[in-house]
Amino acid sequence: MSRSYPCLSILPGMLPNYDPNDNEAGMKILEDLTENVYQIQQGVLEEIITRNAHTEYLKGFLNGQSDKDLFKKKVPVVNYEDIKPYIERIANGDSSNIISADPITELLTSSGTSGGQPKMMPSTAEDLHRKTFFYNLLVPVMNKYVDGLDDGKGMYLLFVKPEIKAPSGLMARPVLTSYYKSSNFRNRPFNRFNVYTSPDETILCSDSKQSMYCQLLCGLVQRTEVLRVGAVFASAFLRAIKFLEDYWKELCSNIRTGHVSDWITDPSCRKVVPLILSKPNWELANLIEHECSNKSWEGIIKKLWPRTKYIEVIVTGSMAQYISTLEFYSGGLPLVSTMYASSECYFGINFKPLSKPSDVSYTLVPNMAYFELIPVKKDHEDATQDVQCNGICEENCMEEETGKEDIETVDLVDVKLGHYYELVVTTFTGLYRYRVGDILMVTGFHNNAPQFRFVHRRNVVLSIDTDKTNEEDLLKAVTKAKLLLESLGFLLIEYTSYADTFSIPGHYVLFWELTNKGRNDLPELDSKIMEQCCSTVEESLDSVYRRCRRKDNSIGPLEIRVVKHGTFNALMDFCISQGSSVNQYKTPRCIKSAEAINILDSRVVGRFFSQNAPCWEPV
Repeated sequence: MSRSYPCLSILPGMLPNYDPNDNEAGMKILEDLTENVYQIQQGVLEEIITRNAHTEYLKGFLNGQSDKDLFKKKVPVVNYEDIKPYIERIANGDSSNIISADPITELLTSSGTSGGQPKMMPSTAEDLHRKTFFYNLLVPVMNKYVDGLDDGKGMYLLFVKPEIKAPSGLMARPVLTSYYKSSNFRNRPFNRFNVYTSPDETILCSDSKQSMYCQLLCGLVQRTEVLRVGAVFASAFLRAIKFLEDYWKELCSNIRTGHVSDWITDPSCRKVVPLILSKPNWELANLIEHECSNKSWEGIIKKLWPRTKYIEVIVTGSMAQYISTLEFYSGGLPLVSTMYASSECYFGINFKPLSKPSDVSYTLVPNMAYFELIPVKKDHEDATQDVQCNGICEENCMEEETGKEDIETVDLVDVKLGHYYELVVTTFTGLYRYRVGDILMVTGFHNNAPQFRFVHRRNVVLSIDTDKTNEEDLLKAVTKAKLLLESLGFLLIEYTSYADTFSIPGHYVLFWELTNKGRNDLPELDSKIMEQCCSTVEESLDSVYRRCRRKDNSIGPLEIRVVKHGTFNALMDFCISQGSSVNQYKTPRCIKSAEAINILDSRVVGRFFSQNAPCWEPV
């Protein structure tokens, strides 16, 4: 029998208060939430409808009624393009009551790397409290598995991006920038488990280079106090390591003299960093210099921050490709992905944070939003239907599988183990039956709450003919191919792809940035090995791709273009200039922008093609 949860049974949208230093209270809340999933979900939906029944959007479907069954019958499942006009009206000064009875206080921008320009998601003041509640729940979970986290600090490299003011006066900014600039973060109560080496002023510095430098400097000075290190995404953390490679001599000079470099001009940084730098420290500077002068940086994290217990970064989904590089630098530290969230909503928590990256699953927290799921048939090997898709519109490919009209959903408590689903959310902030675009697989249950593995983004796919290669399948193929290089001492540190439809027939192009075991010098490329990498990728792709390559000849040989060191930093800089966030940036695994492709092509140092068509036999 489920235990009652009085805080949520009275008003599901309200969040229970508890002291984040009280681990026992935090774990009890999580147990109650996961035991009473059905009741909480029904209460959340009822509250959202009751609050917003008279908004322009819902009134058009429900005629002012607060009926849950009518909601699921009449309100359509939508994509961003369906709701974009409503959000643009709010951005241009129309009333929040278009979609939300509560005032929209800001617009949260997506990373902008999966579907072109950043999307804008509505947010309210209450939603900041919901995020704070969510973050606080991460602490007791980590404390359950790792002892002594209150006996030191975390070196988390966190960044903000300058806001854009919409015509309405509302600020449009990435979700993490919104949180870090909020009073919830800046005036947060003391939590002995979440003390950072980075002063808030360095995190809030809008100059990403100065912010990075100052945060690393503070982290090095406090190295003996650091118990965990991390960033939001694995890519951001690795970018920090590369930054350290470029600037360690200058950082050591600052530590040795006790003065911050003159090019650090941000007033807040210049005020707070010297307080941590404090005085000249020759001994520390010499120690860091000794470690960073080594020819190989293998295990550098553990060497520089010897008390570190784990690295906290997201390594699921497209971030999984960074695992081997992180392991090289980490010295055997666990890689921890604690949470699953997006601009639309914060979704789930990893209840087993020390599990292997490949085993990471997230338990959806039922009072964050109302969750529905669209069953997705995972039948790539049987997908022989003639879908005319040239790689221009990835979303259409998935809609061929799920159907755009009369989409059937299942409730969170009705999902089945091992099945694949697309996530749909109804939020407290004005999104109703919104397709997030994430494909998830059910891996188990915590009490009555399903646990999901993130599989891939719905709209990240390569396609030339009838083939449909998603992000997960591409990652698996690249992972197999790069093993050929790792045995020779090389590391694949970044990759992306695009479908080259200008050649006849079209073919897949992969851009690879390689390094020689963490060094910056370009490895000598053996053409036969690289051609074998091309063939291995092709052999690892699905039956439809291999049929198109071998039997139909509708796809040409796969190509790998090796680019010089720093190319993907240039790609990131370009994406940021187009509206992406440093903090949220993820290297796009499939690109379409001609400018982005030109940036990569201008830095190519070697081109290699598969010399043999992959094996394929009709089933």
